[in-house]
Amino acid sequence: MPYTMIIALAIHIVSAVIWVGGMFFAYTCLRPSMGTLEHAPDRLRLWRAVFARFFRYVIIEIVLLLGSGYWMIFMEFGGFAGAGIHIHIMNLTGFVMMGLFGHLYFAEWLKFRRAVDAEDFPTAGTRLNRIRMIVATNLGLGWVTIIVGATGRYWG
Repeated sequence: MPYTMIIALAIHIVSAVIWVGGMFFAYTCLRPSMGTLEHAPDRLRLWRAVFARFFRYVIIEIVLLLGSGYWMIFMEFGGFAGAGIHIHIMNLTGFVMMGLFGHLYFAEWLKFRRAVDAEDFPTAGTRLNRIRMIVATNLGLGWVTIIVGATGRYWG
């Protein structure tokens, strides 16, 4: 395997780990721990700060995933015709995840951020719940994508 493929694969794997691992941490560790903060406005402000940082990384990881993924598809397999079904599944689930993130970022996050900034905490709480549902869905899709990507080459 040429070094460019090794580099592309490393970028792809690390980018997926950062995105999916970040969602796992936020959903399974940070979210339950937020209950230790006594006041809902404090929790909402903290989520705003966490998302502001994490979403910047997600955008970078999406760009890196697309670039490295398509590099490998066209350089290793000669295009989609030469790629296995697991590559097609990863492509599909990846685009669904990106679409969900796009909705989260451009709709729900924007409304959540505005509500927190305006100290409209009931609205912010509603938006946070929608963000939570999208993250939960994307986390599940992320696990499927990782499993498909890691095991697909061995599927008969």
